[in-house]
Amino acid sequence: MIAVLGLALALWGLGHLLRSPVRLRLTMIGFLWLAVVGLHLLLPDGHPLRLATGTSAQVWLVLGGVLAFVLGYRSLLGRLRARADKTVAPEPTPPGKMSAPELERYARHIMLREIGGAGQKRLKAARVLVIGAGGLGSPALLYLAASGVGTIGVMDDDTVDATNLQRQIIHSDDRIGLPKVQSALEAMKALNPYVTLRPYQRRLDAASAAVLDDYDLILDGSDNFDTRYLANQLAVAAKKPLVSAAITQWEGQISVYDPAQGGPCYECVFPARPAPGMVPTCAEAGVASPLPGIIGAMMAMEAVKVLTGAGESLRGRLMIYDALYAEARVIGMKPRADCPICAARP
Repeated sequence: MIAVLGLALALWGLGHLLRSPVRLRLTMIGFLWLAVVGLHLLLPDGHPLRLATGTSAQVWLVLGGVLAFVLGYRSLLGRLRARADKTVAPEPTPPGKMSAPELERYARHIMLREIGGAGQKRLKAARVLVIGAGGLGSPALLYLAASGVGTIGVMDDDTVDATNLQRQIIHSDDRIGLPKVQSALEAMKALNPYVTLRPYQRRLDAASAAVLDDYDLILDGSDNFDTRYLANQLAVAAKKPLVSAAITQWEGQISVYDPAQGGPCYECVFPARPAPGMVPTCAEAGVASPLPGIIGAMMAMEAVKVLTGAGESLRGRLMIYDALYAEARVIGMKPRADCPICAARP
């Protein structure tokens, strides 16, 4: 019996050295146990192999039963704990107030003079819609959730693809094939359970104007000009500030378009769409992996400033960032008198 137990320990130790999964090691020991029990049941009394492995099959059966009970009990406890972790939700707090865990979570924000407790409360009360859960939307959504924006909507009609994972950091390999809005919600909820998340698995269209009415701020991280111009038109009509950004290859640009506060709209600055082929998409021309992270994080930063009133936003200014040469420049912008979008503003 001692020899069999020694062999079992040797198998476990070898598996540990080889970094084999625990399940595989237990399987190997289970086969050893079956072999020993089989020897006792098939060989006659007094056989040398039976003597070498103990005198009774009952002993091995009892030992195996005890071990199976212990492992099963541990597995059951693990599953119950995992289920409890998933189902336990944060205790609700009265409107306008933050719970003790939230105060601890946002302590570094509250310490900032420009945000403080009042600014964090404004973030908690804010509602932000992000159009696009791709390269720009990924970091923007994560940082909005981490910042404690109370309600975050995400609109996208696409699904996660393997080619997205090079830059769309909110998604993961095990969520390939899922709708991007669902994948994004899983990541944000895992990051911060204290935010309310709203998925919109659709493409932005004219009917989405009603959706924009539910939000205080719009972030556009889309990858095509039709969506950018439509997002601008709907945001202007709804009198909502719009943080819009775009990237290609090594360069990105970002601004805050807010005609309701005296700034230009997107179409004031870009009155005409580029000719087909003049501005290739990321799929056509490629994009450096960290670039959308940089610009997307800037989008979240602008959102935090707009919502809290901290600092000076990019309203009326366009920032252009060249990652290849580590250069950034800011260009002043003004409303265009003949802009049809601003002229139609209520």
